[in-house]
Amino acid sequence: MVDTAEITLLLDAARGGDRGALDSVLATLYQELHGMARRQLAGQYGQTLDATALVHEAYLKLIGRREAQFDDRAHFFAYAASAMRSVVVDYARQRMAQKRGGDLHRVTDLPEDIEGGLRLDEDMLALDVALTRLAAVDPRLAQVVELRYFGGLSELEIAELLKRSERSIRRDWQKARLYLLASLKSD
Repeated sequence: MVDTAEITLLLDAARGGDRGALDSVLATLYQELHGMARRQLAGQYGQTLDATALVHEAYLKLIGRREAQFDDRAHFFAYAASAMRSVVVDYARQRMAQKRGGDLHRVTDLPEDIEGGLRLDEDMLALDVALTRLAAVDPRLAQVVELRYFGGLSELEIAELLKRSERSIRRDWQKARLYLLASLKSD
């Protein structure tokens, strides 16, 4: 991991409008972002979206949003996970539309972890809809899901980023998972 103080200084400069500082943050954290993307796309062979493409697409989303403000490392990674979610969901939508009209089907399971990577299919699209609903009800729970599923972070890493206990993150994850399962089954 990179020195948090250095990242904070760069994020402060980026917040002040220094585009070079944002580029430095992204360059400094590139390996961590690439690791997040690799974990997320594990097992997706034969796809045109690979970890490098995912990081680059997320980067374009990060620099394209003028209102994007990163207060600290945790906020940056939360935003990066959100940008990756957007890229993956867009990719899955495009893929499903080409494959068979993009119809969604009923999802009945939500894995405890994504060690095998996210499947870029109807399940991803249904999860995105359910996660959007969860964000409207409880943004904190939705953030934990984004960091875990789309950022590929462990409960311990999320706890460190959000400055909360691992136990509290585990409880949030369980609550979010139950909400998402209920939402996915009701669709």
